[in-house]
Amino acid sequence: MKKKYSLKRNEDIARIVHDHKFAKNDSYVMYYSFNQQEHTRVCISVSKKLGNAVVRNKIKRQVREMVKDMFDFSLAVDIVIIIRKEFINRTFQKNNEELHYIYKKLI
Repeated sequence: MKKKYSLKRNEDIARIVHDHKFAKNDSYVMYYSFNQQEHTRVCISVSKKLGNAVVRNKIKRQVREMVKDMFDFSLAVDIVIIIRKEFINRTFQKNNEELHYIYKKLI
């Protein structure tokens, strides 16, 4: 995922979560808001409760690859993906299918 597609500013993330537009399932909560730019920006959030730094970074790497393969970055939308605890108990393929399902609900 390119750097321009990354959403980093705390104010932007708080605004998106505060808008209360979301879709969720057992592994993910996806907040979204439409933006004024011409591309999609994504933030991936993993709680400290899911494991140590090595585990959290592995989860972020996996989700980043799923997003890179799946999302259409030409849409003008900001997305915050929050990883839930069930993510750890499922396989990569199952997590990928669930992210695809929740992304289709969003679009």
